Amino acid sequence: MSLLDIRVPAVLLRIDRNPFHHGTLGAARSLGRSGVEVHVVADSAGSPVGASRYVRQMHPPPLPGASPDDVLAVLRRVADGIARPAVLVPLDDASAIAVGRMRDELAPSYLLPSMPGSLAERVADKAELAAVCASTDVPHPTTLIPDSPAEVADAMRRLGLPVVAKWSRPWLLPAGSGLRSTVLVRSVQQARELFLRTEEAGSRLLLQAYLPPGPDRDWFFHGYADHSGTVRAGGPGRKQLAWPRGAGLTAVGCWTPNTQVQALAERLTDELGYRGIFDLDFRRCGATGRYHLLDFNPRAGAQFRLFADSAGLDVVRAMHLDLTGRPLPDGLPMPGRAFVVENYAPLAALRAAPGGRELAWYASDDRSPGRVMWAQWCRHVSRRLRERLGTTTAAPTPRLIPRAASPSLTDNEKASS
Repeated sequence: MSLLDIRVPAVLLRIDRNPFHHGTLGAARSLGRSGVEVHVVADSAGSPVGASRYVRQMHPPPLPGASPDDVLAVLRRVADGIARPAVLVPLDDASAIAVGRMRDELAPSYLLPSMPGSLAERVADKAELAAVCASTDVPHPTTLIPDSPAEVADAMRRLGLPVVAKWSRPWLLPAGSGLRSTVLVRSVQQARELFLRTEEAGSRLLLQAYLPPGPDRDWFFHGYADHSGTVRAGGPGRKQLAWPRGAGLTAVGCWTPNTQVQALAERLTDELGYRGIFDLDFRRCGATGRYHLLDFNPRAGAQFRLFADSAGLDVVRAMHLDLTGRPLPDGLPMPGRAFVVENYAPLAALRAAPGGRELAWYASDDRSPGRVMWAQWCRHVSRRLRERLGTTTAAPTPRLIPRAASPSLTDNEKASS
């Protein structure tokens, strides 16, 4: 007998175009293995997720930059086809924000956690998050929001170099613009150039004090706040390897007990009245030892399957159980368990894992997505190499430019998330 109510299907929603989003596959497998009928509203053209045996149907997603009404129309078409209430699981910030805004319109076709419709947008907005942390006394890097090029220079002087530059609402960045959600800037000129693209970016530019990375400094916490506000499932994890290195997604993570991180996560969600799945990113300050909240993602993190406990409970299953009125089992944490994304950390996927391990793509009971991923990944890498070689070949002899006046593409790439 399934732990979950298999009469209630699930719809996984992701607006962002990313064929290598392993979190979507993780959610499909988690629910599908429990017997739940899984529908995926996401990029479907050759996506490895669509090859999973646990996906009942792939549905075309809203177009990039779609309005809330467009998202609502897509979800209503999916609901009409399913013809019974379903649990809706957003898997990127844009989806979580759109769903929060349309909560009343989506009912009763979809089951959703009950919380203020604007809360997901508030915590996902980097500028608002700084204010939230200040009001709840949660450590957060010093953040300044310049209103002019002159204020950019003043902020850089106050914060010291290098500085982290972030767009307040990264989900609004236009595709093909070359703008990244987060960039490590090393000069006033580089920061000014970013500021001048504010209108194009669609949100404010934040300048934030840089907390250097280091061993045991990057942490995350995944959880599910149930209907009573109690944080269930999930736990604290340590980022052992990031891609890009230093400030990217978790390529290798480990379930690691951390009472300070857990206390901060539980206090913050309690004071906000947050309900649903969340994913928090922390960095420990090497000078003070304090854990600073860097990001609050109002949806499942891509590595959420790291935190599958002894009862098989993870945050996505917890959500389905809670919204269908079923009790959540009390499983035991499994510290030492690892999570590896094979295309970003292939060697780590081959090493022994004494504490247990979950791979993002390979699964013995669902092999096809892994095969499709590797085929697509090889084509992706080959295309990127050809583009770089073509650019190098075609480029004229460069004119020498003073280092302080030229942005570092390497730093930009390393700081992207």
